[in-house]
Amino acid sequence: MTHATVKILVVDDEPPIRKLLDVGLSSQGFAISGAPNARSAIALAQSDVPDLVLLDLGLPDMSGHELLARWRSENVPFPVIILSSRTDETGIVQALELGADDYVTKPFGMNELVARIRVALRHRFQSQGEAPVFEAGDLSVDLVKRIVKVRGSEVKMTPKEYDILRLLVQHSGRVLTHRFILEKVWGEMNDVQYLRVYVRQLRQKIEESPDQPRYILTETGVGYRLAEMVSMSETRSTTRPETMP
Repeated sequence: MTHATVKILVVDDEPPIRKLLDVGLSSQGFAISGAPNARSAIALAQSDVPDLVLLDLGLPDMSGHELLARWRSENVPFPVIILSSRTDETGIVQALELGADDYVTKPFGMNELVARIRVALRHRFQSQGEAPVFEAGDLSVDLVKRIVKVRGSEVKMTPKEYDILRLLVQHSGRVLTHRFILEKVWGEMNDVQYLRVYVRQLRQKIEESPDQPRYILTETGVGYRLAEMVSMSETRSTTRPETMP
């Protein structure tokens, strides 16, 4: 599927935001439609199913969380990227736990947004099944043989360290909340500090500079993301400040 055929539904009650996204994303070849409220979004999504939705959490007739929960309960196929204010960490976490694929904070850069859209679409349109070997920069993770290599050398890991890394690899490029990781790896564990200790240990083993990670990225107050692509010649940069656990 080419960008020219990719349909993106923008759900936001602010006309300037819808206009900005229409102009910016249309210039990238995406087909954009807009909805100022949940009612319009539901109707548009039913009449012409989008390939991806950009969803603001603050809608006038229904919260973005309620709309997202409705869509996920109906098993809609399209990925949803949340548009949210920088201070709404609780809302972001709630949206991710309801099934959002990613989030971008306002104000956002168009290049960042397009990159997040491409990641979400790649996950949506990729063939069923996961690749047996994940590679990014100097990091290689063989999901079948359970072998982790950094710069060609095998790295020994504890079972829990590997379970966390495997989970991040399986959802590479996407934000995983603290609670999601804890539940998947430990079950009933809910101690975020415990997770931070393991992430620090992982970074010590796979990052060239653990205090400036390029692979396991912190989403402040939310969780972690595994970078899908890492250029060894570029310095790490994000639009949000990196907070080390």
